[in-house]
Order: sequence, then structure tokens, then C-alpha cells
Amino acid sequence: MELQERLNEVRSHIAAAGRQAGRPDGAVQLVAVSKTFDAEAIRPAISAGQRVFGENRVQESQGKWPALKAETSGIQLHLIGPLQSNKAADAVALFDVVETVDREKIARALADEIKRQGKATRLYVQVNTGLEPQKAGIAPDDTVAFVDLCRNELGLSIEGLMCIPPADENPGPHFALLAKLAAKAGVEKLSMGMSSDYEIAVAFGATSVRVGSAIFGTR
Repeated sequence: MELQERLNEVRSHIAAAGRQAGRPDGAVQLVAVSKTFDAEAIRPAISAGQRVFGENRVQESQGKWPALKAETSGIQLHLIGPLQSNKAADAVALFDVVETVDREKIARALADEIKRQGKATRLYVQVNTGLEPQKAGIAPDDTVAFVDLCRNELGLSIEGLMCIPPADENPGPHFALLAKLAAKAGVEKLSMGMSSDYEIAVAFGATSVRVGSAIFGTR
């Protein structure tokens, strides 16, 4: 199957899952995860009309996305991997959305850079819904207070929450928890669901899903 066919299949599955959940058309944004793929592999997705992409690493993204963004207007780039504070300046310069704000040090570094660069970077707080020690993210019980800190003390615009459920667990309860926390924190966007579970995420209210291998194939 060609990339365009796989992309169209994912889009149709998102639309069908949305209809089944009684959600309006266009309620869910597809973030095509292009990490580890080079510019040549990404261009067919752009040609097929995809404009929103997700990357895991700042440095890798710097090697391909400035040229791709220059070629095509309207590209929106999401950072969906962990961010080190020493990369905050580069992240703000390149990415439109940072989905992995997960501690005060990063929040402060981003606040400084957003102000310095005059950017309107959109931010999500990553929540470690499974309390996995090896995984980044704020603990669920600390999420609302952390969003308040980001907004009130640091002046950051937090528009959503993001999670990656444990691989060996039913993702549904994790998606439900994230939706509940978002309502408590007063944020509207929910970034949840990947290639294996994005249709479930749509049913639980995802406003964006991060799909890589189902579009680009295995790495």
C-alpha cells in the first residue's frame, strides 16, 4: 500500500470513529508522526495534503523541517518527544506546538524563550497517567496545580493535555482520566491516541491523534 493510501485509510478511520462517537466532522486533528523519516519520505504526505506533523527530537527536526516548511506554506510542527531545557530556544524557533511540557524547569525555559523570540508557541502539558517511572509527564494528582502555575505565574498559554498510556494496559481508562483532568484544569485540547489505539482515543474525546507507523510504515 502506498503512503497516500495509508494516510487516507487513517483519515477515514478517524472520521468513522468520530461519527460513531457522535462527534462533529473535523473535530479530530491528525498529527502525522514523521520522526526518523527523512524529507524525501515526508514529501509524499505533504503532497497528499497533510499539513500537521509530529517529531520527537529537536536536533533531528532541524535537519529537515526548515527546508520543508520553506517549500510548503501552512505546515504545523508539533514536538511530541521529551524536551531538555538547553533545547528550549531551538524548540520555540522551529515548533508551532510543544506537547511535552512536564516540569517547572522546562515551563520556565519555554516562558523565557517565547517572550524573547516573540512567538505564540502553543503548549500542552504531558501527563504520566500510568505513573510509569521511565516515562516523562506530570503525575495526574499534580496536573491541575501545574497548569495553574504555568498560566498564572509564568504567563504561558496551556491549550491542552497529552498522554501516552502504558503499552500493556487498556488505554481507555487513561484517556478517560486525561479528559477528566482537562475539564478540571480548564483546557480544551486532548492529544491522545497513536497508531494502535487512535480510534479508541477519538471515542474518549481526543482532539488530536499522533499516528506514525500506520502512515509511514515501520521504521
